[in-house]
Amino acid sequence: MNKFIPYEKLSKKKKRELDRRKRAEWKINPVTRRPKNPKAYDRRKAHLWDEPSSEPYSFAFRYV
Repeated sequence: MNKFIPYEKLSKKKKRELDRRKRAEWKINPVTRRPKNPKAYDRRKAHLWDEPSSEPYSFAFRYV
């Protein structure tokens, strides 16, 4: 019978092995479920201004 050893007292090698086994059982990928960073540069968003709008001349005129 294996003797119980607390996680804190396990060797580095045994901790890694145990962590890998636990990670293999995850049902979801936590990396893909993170929210997008609003401050990060988004290439797809940068091309939106390049698309032609429905109105050919949509300038805002300011009268003095």
